Amino acid sequence: MSKEIISTTDAPAAIGPYSQAVKAGGFLFISGQIPLYPATMQTAQGCVACQAEQALKNLCGILASQGLTTADVVKTTVFIKNMDDFAKINEVYAQFFPKDAPARSCVEVARLPKDVLVEIEAIALCR
Repeated sequence: MSKEIISTTDAPAAIGPYSQAVKAGGFLFISGQIPLYPATMQTAQGCVACQAEQALKNLCGILASQGLTTADVVKTTVFIKNMDDFAKINEVYAQFFPKDAPARSCVEVARLPKDVLVEIEAIALCR
């Protein structure tokens, strides 16, 4: 099985030794997306909902680069700094996955890159 490294300007460049995504075995594995604006690499400021929205927009940019949408996502993992923000993140998340939501895990973590409030990774089924 071969793998293809995916890179797009529609999502923030990797800030470490990893790829934005890797396509392998009929799946697209998307690295955790934090709320950075792709053009400036600056963090989205404000509430956790604002940060969740930007992280999901970044995820969508990677999906779109491969002709995919959130409907193709089969699994996500959401990392949040504070579990008290779970409901706020769910409101935003539901806008991006309005029907047949993927399997998901959500965990509270002590710290995220650049001290953001949320990070979201995904696995999508390639068409």
